[in-house]
Amino acid sequence: MTRPASSLRHCRGARLAVALVAGLAMLLPAGCVRIPVSGPVVPTGSGGGVSDDQPIFIDPKPPRPGESAPEIVKGFLDAMTATPLDLTVAKKFLTKDAQASWNPKLETITYADASPPRGGSRVSVTLTGADRLDSRGAWRGRLPQSENVLQFPLVMEGEEWRIAEAPDALVVPESWFEQRFRQVSLYFFDPTARILVPEPVFVPRGEQLATTLVSGLLRGPGPELSRVSRSFIPPGLSFDLSVPVSADGVADLSLKGDAGRQTPQAIELMVAQLAWTLRQEPLIRALRVSIGGQQLQLPGGVSEVSVDQGAEYDPTGLQASSLLYGLRDGLLVAGPSSALDAVDGPLGTRQYGVTSVGVNLNATRVAAISGNGRSVLLAPVRGPARDVHEIVSGATDLLRPAWDFADRLWLVDRSRQGARVSFVEGEQPTRLVVPGVSGRKVRSFLVSRDGSRLVAVVHRSSGDVIMVSRILYNDRGRVLRASSAHRIAWEGGGRLDIRDIAWQAPTTVAVLQVLTNELSQVRTISVDGSPPGLDSLSTTLSGRVLGLAGSAGDSESLYAITRSSLIDLSNAERGNVQIDRRISMIGYVG
Repeated sequence: MTRPASSLRHCRGARLAVALVAGLAMLLPAGCVRIPVSGPVVPTGSGGGVSDDQPIFIDPKPPRPGESAPEIVKGFLDAMTATPLDLTVAKKFLTKDAQASWNPKLETITYADASPPRGGSRVSVTLTGADRLDSRGAWRGRLPQSENVLQFPLVMEGEEWRIAEAPDALVVPESWFEQRFRQVSLYFFDPTARILVPEPVFVPRGEQLATTLVSGLLRGPGPELSRVSRSFIPPGLSFDLSVPVSADGVADLSLKGDAGRQTPQAIELMVAQLAWTLRQEPLIRALRVSIGGQQLQLPGGVSEVSVDQGAEYDPTGLQASSLLYGLRDGLLVAGPSSALDAVDGPLGTRQYGVTSVGVNLNATRVAAISGNGRSVLLAPVRGPARDVHEIVSGATDLLRPAWDFADRLWLVDRSRQGARVSFVEGEQPTRLVVPGVSGRKVRSFLVSRDGSRLVAVVHRSSGDVIMVSRILYNDRGRVLRASSAHRIAWEGGGRLDIRDIAWQAPTTVAVLQVLTNELSQVRTISVDGSPPGLDSLSTTLSGRVLGLAGSAGDSESLYAITRSSLIDLSNAERGNVQIDRRISMIGYVG
């Protein structure tokens, strides 16, 4: 019997750099940190409950008479860790001209360690393990080596040293950031406006969550996400200092600016974005929106909208099946974990030499790999055998297929020349070059249900790596191209051996890592590549674990699969579910 050997929350031994906010290294104890302190929302993991735990109060000291230039720089960096977030004291270390020009909202930089400030009229600080976030709070990864040394020119103002120029960034230790920021998502739409696309961001913990979320939405998805996601919130809008939330849980969004004429459909889409984003604040049950003093109303004259509005744009797929699907003796089975039975469709009643399957979101069609990985059969989950069609033949070694919300089928063939990625709309496969994935040794892959992300495990001589690419579309849903895949950093040393990956949430992937023949670890990672947070999963399992069954849906459990059982990693109290040993694969739709 396989059982968890240990289960724990993995503290982000993270390296974060929060968007151009105050590029300076703050010499505080390193640790787990993330950064945006004021203003911008930083994209990070998908939504979830908000922690009300308040970090320790920090009241930084202003400059003292007679301090040396290095002491002024150290004080400046220390002051950026004020809690609650407030940069008033930090500005006192700057000259009057520098106070007016310094813009720490442009970027955030987090670091694991920093050298003591050194120098005279020009002081330098070297950061170690530094990462960055952009002005929206989106994770941007490792700070380039050429930018790890921060330079601070100082001048005498009156009789005291003051910093004449500071990096336009918020610079803080990882541990400080980790304790004060959390991952949420900003919700935009796909180019066809048919499904919401979550973009993970980091936001400060505490009472200003609603304000920060709305601020992030107003900034839009950014030019780097053009053709990946779009916003229906008119550009150029702003709001006053905060978004008030009444005692009965209604958020009032009084937006300023000219929205122009908006169609009822555009208003509906705008409200859906706001509702899905604000529902991550448990205190909010509804919202009211006004633009330029005019109250927005949905059809029927409704002005107070529930945060449950927009269910039809669910990023996990409208009415997606929550059942598990698998193969038993080569036949398709379906059901809850405790009752997997053969379906009455062709693949459940007749042998086709099937080795793996992928079921579309509404569980009407199944793509099956047969012929020892060389062909793809398309069939109804339930229906007559005459509807089984071969849509791909002559492949080399096809991985388990994936589906997105548009009923688009995704395939990866492990040919002698490396991975060949393709998608099928209708019954015609189309090749897609995914830089960083195509032509490589791919062990497994996933496609997000919103169709915006492709995640692949790529094998290298040094071990396995996880790569993520964004898929670009036009407004009719036609696939245009794939972005260059970026590598997700993996914390911890040693060679990485990944047996399987599965979705755990719309922006979170569970990874099954093989440690030894009888020991495995399951960890969750964010698709943006940011370090694991305090709420991430890290569980060690004893015995041989064959794979994972995971879903982006909120209600589905994440399972570790053994030869005879499913281990529920979402709720340890449920224990193991015994399964038929003849079952060779199990997974959710998508």
